[in-house]
Amino acid sequence: MNAPVYVGVDVSKDSFDVNLRPSGESWEFRYTAAGIRKLLKNLSPLAVALICMEATGGYEQQLALALDENGYRVAIVNPRRMRKFADASGNPAKTDHLDAKVIAHYAQVMEPDPWRRPDPEQVRIKELVTRRQQLLGQRTREKNRLGKTSDRFIARQIRSSIAWLSRQIERLDSHVLAAIEASRELSERYRLIRSVPGAGPNLAATITAYLPELGLLNRRQIASLAGVAPYSRDSGSFRGRRSIWGGRARVRTALYMSSLSAKRYNPELQDLYRRLVEAGKPKKVALTACMRKLLLTLNSVIKRCTPWEPRPVGSGNDPDRAEGQ
Repeated sequence: MNAPVYVGVDVSKDSFDVNLRPSGESWEFRYTAAGIRKLLKNLSPLAVALICMEATGGYEQQLALALDENGYRVAIVNPRRMRKFADASGNPAKTDHLDAKVIAHYAQVMEPDPWRRPDPEQVRIKELVTRRQQLLGQRTREKNRLGKTSDRFIARQIRSSIAWLSRQIERLDSHVLAAIEASRELSERYRLIRSVPGAGPNLAATITAYLPELGLLNRRQIASLAGVAPYSRDSGSFRGRRSIWGGRARVRTALYMSSLSAKRYNPELQDLYRRLVEAGKPKKVALTACMRKLLLTLNSVIKRCTPWEPRPVGSGNDPDRAEGQ
């Protein structure tokens, strides 16, 4: 029997480097349809156990889809995690060839979970939501510029730009909602998310686009994935302050903005925020707890496929804990 082969791929805009483990063999291909076909031909006689690559802002998607269509197990890993693995393995140097080698080593040692092929409808929603966030960023920058100029002509230009951006954002909002409603599954998820007080259209669209795992993971896994899980900072006798980090930044930002509103209108979050502040916790810590509670509530709602219903405030019956640890 052929020994299992682990493949590391370093993807860039115009080319991709490939390294095989344990043989150490390396290839380089142009990132074209012909280059992908050459890779598939080279892989066909091998007993490929896993093909691993870094997330590169979307460049990896075409190759991942082609490999998945041909029956290969593909893993897409956070570049920060890969860089830490490289440093721990004594590989501080960074070139495309060396990166592919490190990725292959990571695939063999860590065996990351396989990538799930995205739903085409969800891909489109993600692109629409991403574009909306880009325009929101542009509008915010224009508003900041407006406050700094004293020239009337420039101010009129900026106001015109802000008005145009606002119209484009409104058009994107309608396209996002139409794309969600076109899918029975996604429209149901959207409806369940919106049933939770404080979960507005922006949070519902963002989670639909960027957190398809909602409802499929337990409370600790989903909190970690969204970047709202508190991590300890303890060593020896030192006891550091627990803090959140990592995860999906867009989801975490949407949860933050929604929690600012939800802590006033959602009775459970209102009670949680009040109790923590009265106990002497900083308001930022209390708000972070509300972000996590809101996410766990959404996870529970999606998992149970039932709309949110209010519970007696202060009751010890926490449905989130029933999901498992």
